[in-house]
Amino acid sequence: MYKIRALDECVFELGRLPGVGRKTAARLAMHILKMKPEDVQRLADKIVAFKENTLFCSVCGGLSESEVCPVCSDKNRVQETLCVVEDAKDLFVIEQTGYYKGRYHVLGGKISPLDGIGPDKLRIEELFKRITDEGINEVILATNPDVDGETTAIYLTRLLKRFEQLKVTKLASGLPLGTHIEYADEMTVLRALEGRREL
Repeated sequence: MYKIRALDECVFELGRLPGVGRKTAARLAMHILKMKPEDVQRLADKIVAFKENTLFCSVCGGLSESEVCPVCSDKNRVQETLCVVEDAKDLFVIEQTGYYKGRYHVLGGKISPLDGIGPDKLRIEELFKRITDEGINEVILATNPDVDGETTAIYLTRLLKRFEQLKVTKLASGLPLGTHIEYADEMTVLRALEGRREL
């Protein structure tokens, strides 16, 4: 069988990325092969720089270039409201609407028994500590409307009932079941935020 080891290795590494199957990885590898050497080097440099210069915010768990992200350090944000998202990429989608003016808390995933992710692997204790220490009066649950996201939201809702002063809301049905926030357009996310409901 005719093989080129460098191509196979490149396809294998690209195929390890989420959502990239073997055929897509092969197309990407062939595209990279056709690129100018300086463009390939620039792409490689940007990936390495991103990895080396990006941290997780020590407060919310989102992405940052410093210990505390710009949202957490912005005193003009609504300090008493937290929007709870699964991943940092969801935070960026909500920010693009320009509607939400509060702060965030990134769980770092969702409860998924099939993937071996239980509540203990998420940043739930950190959420409780923030609610207590920062005087939070509303938590908006912005988990993805899929089975695991809904399970996570229900689990959190039950636990959050212990905070009597706390209003717990969830994104409205502007996001269809089975969709991920990162794939939704800005208007859909905006409507979901505007139509959030108390749990």
